Amino acid sequence: MSGIGDEFQRQTKYDPDNMPAGPIDWAAQPPLYKQYPDSPKLELPHFEPPKPMSLHECLKKRKSIRRFGRQPLSLPQLSWLLWASTGIQRKQAGYQFRTAPSAGALYPIETYLAANNIEQLDQGLYHYSIENHCLEQLARGDYSRQIAAAALGQAVCASAAVLFVWSAIFQRSKFKYRQRAYRYIYLDAGHIAENLALAAVSLDLGSCQIGALYDDKLNAVFHLDGAAESVIYLSAVGHPAR
Repeated sequence: MSGIGDEFQRQTKYDPDNMPAGPIDWAAQPPLYKQYPDSPKLELPHFEPPKPMSLHECLKKRKSIRRFGRQPLSLPQLSWLLWASTGIQRKQAGYQFRTAPSAGALYPIETYLAANNIEQLDQGLYHYSIENHCLEQLARGDYSRQIAAAALGQAVCASAAVLFVWSAIFQRSKFKYRQRAYRYIYLDAGHIAENLALAAVSLDLGSCQIGALYDDKLNAVFHLDGAAESVIYLSAVGHPAR
């Protein structure tokens, strides 16, 4: 029996004899950066790991961690995790390239945080301003239980020091790749999550990547409409429980 997923896979295949027709309307390209101009801004400090770890060692040590201790993350550690996962790596030929690849360098993924236990950072919800490498505060307070409930009751979302919440602004990719864009969007999110997982290991931290979520409930927490922009992926990060 064919389902929605099967039909999506079939309908978004590329075929040399049946490629999408028509020019790309570059004037319809949305902005690459989302901004919350009225939100309080928090500049993120520069940080580099004191003891660099080889990629080989990171890969050997990476595993999903679902039990975290109570030790907080430092703000410099959080700063580096944000940069390592999806920050600006270099500026070249008028483009700002990031640490994770993106189809067409269109970067449809936005990063939000639910900060539970970060030194020098109020508990609450934040948006990562990639262009300025700073945090934009969206709300103060404890959202850990609300978010855990929206992640199908997974307690790891509440016990982690911080939860990375990735959304997609679909039109950033769709204006060029049309329906094929959805394939690329989910691949982009995976690249970012793996960057984060390896970066966390290099700081002796743990992470757990989470795809099970009630879309509308989690969108409501961050005031996303679920159509133009929707949450698609999560990662919990913290000190592994000893």
